[in-house]
Amino acid sequence: QASQEELKAAYRRLCMLYHPDKHRDPELKSQAERLFNLVHQAYEVLSDPQTRAIYDIYGRRGLEMEGWEVVERKRTPAEIREEFERLQREREERRLQQRTNPKGTISVGIDATDLFDRYDEEYEDVPGSSFPQIEINKMHISQSIEAPLTSTDTAILSGNLSTQNGNGGGSINVALRRVTSAKGWGELEFGAGDLQGPLFGLKIFRNLTPRCFISTNCALQFSSRGVRPGLTTVLARNLDKNTMGYLQWRWGIQSAMNTSIVRDTKTSHFTMALQLGIPHSFMMVSYQHKFQDEDQTRVKGSLKAGFFGTIVEYGAERKISRHSVLGATVSVGVPQGVSLKIKLNRASQTYFFPVHLTDQLLPSAVFYATVGPLVIYFAMHRLIIKPYLRAQKERELEKQRESTASDILQKKQEAEAAVRLMQESVRRIIEAEEARMGLIVVNAWYGKFVNDNSRKNEKVKVIDVTVPLQCLVKDSKLILTEASKAGLPGFYDPCVGEEKSLKVLYQFRGVLHQVMSADNEALRIPKQSHRIDADG
Repeated sequence: QASQEELKAAYRRLCMLYHPDKHRDPELKSQAERLFNLVHQAYEVLSDPQTRAIYDIYGRRGLEMEGWEVVERKRTPAEIREEFERLQREREERRLQQRTNPKGTISVGIDATDLFDRYDEEYEDVPGSSFPQIEINKMHISQSIEAPLTSTDTAILSGNLSTQNGNGGGSINVALRRVTSAKGWGELEFGAGDLQGPLFGLKIFRNLTPRCFISTNCALQFSSRGVRPGLTTVLARNLDKNTMGYLQWRWGIQSAMNTSIVRDTKTSHFTMALQLGIPHSFMMVSYQHKFQDEDQTRVKGSLKAGFFGTIVEYGAERKISRHSVLGATVSVGVPQGVSLKIKLNRASQTYFFPVHLTDQLLPSAVFYATVGPLVIYFAMHRLIIKPYLRAQKERELEKQRESTASDILQKKQEAEAAVRLMQESVRRIIEAEEARMGLIVVNAWYGKFVNDNSRKNEKVKVIDVTVPLQCLVKDSKLILTEASKAGLPGFYDPCVGEEKSLKVLYQFRGVLHQVMSADNEALRIPKQSHRIDADG
């Protein structure tokens, strides 16, 4: 976003710093020539609107490639950006056509009621009765893939298999979705299974206004009992920036009217729903709190009461790796009993393990369902997950260091050469600042600092940038913008892929000041808040 005047001022300053004629030493003169040429090349690119637009969009690679239509001299920066967006859309469409977007769910139901609901003493002589019997009583597997046919048409293939207590079945569905306009889409669905007959369905979605939409799902299910029609309609509206209101009407096998309000913010998610229907009517309230931590921890609770009874649920979920989220929920209900539900989301795959503990409301079952997963999680996190993630991060950093080793070495050599060339200019700047009791950089370091005791075994990786920072001082001020400081003259990246900071100890008006700034954080000194108290 720099203006032409700012570019010219920076160009003149760096030219004066790196001009070969200012250095008599042959080695310094050679280094100055190389850096001077780099500065000149950069100014040639950035001072021309066309090449600057290409560089902003494509980087250095865009400048080196020939024959592209984007380098036509007649095009304005706005036209170049439009061309880039068009090419980007075409690439996205090609990627879309190659992507199947697989989604799957595996659910394994476990009956562990024998842990808490034991047989009476008279059955103790039955073989095998001394150990609790834990059984898998149901399983469900579903999978779907999408095959983009054109930019508006998508074919969807899905199927599922289910089994419970020795009986099972499955079905397969094929759907064709077409985006009719920016406001809506329609979908035709055909399905068949061994337990159910053929299925024909039609789904329609439409934005009525920017704040309101409607969706309708019509279905005809053929079976030995005849044709069973079904219709579901949902009307939704944005009540405010974070709140949605839904009204749903379902007619068919389980007819019902449902209304709900959902409020989703950065720190919480709240849902309230009311349903009147056959056979179930209920009222439900749920709340989820989102912690703003690195692991995206969420704690949730809900209450659901209706003709079927009452259910209270509480639980938590947490990100355990880049693509995995682990969650556990305890369900306590009448007459359902106590259950523990464990869920693992891995990318687009979901693994669900509902464990039924008891049909009664036993405090011991509630206690173990609550405490057991916490103990197991923290033990696994400390002994398995944390070491694995640390090793994975180290491998990724090592690969990144190896791939950028030659480039970083070149940057380091350029930075060291720039520092040697700055010495004379810095000496004059310091003399001028001392004369006016101005800004003098005493010490400055850039890189990875370790201040946390839990990370005391990690190695500190910093470089001395006192000279480069002093060289940037002008009229007793130092201003750094929101960008990585590794690109500043005399700087380089001492720890690729790791978090970096800039620590500066400086003197202003004879008083010591100190500040630490994150790598991409803007910095402006001097400031009164940086002052070191005399008592400290």
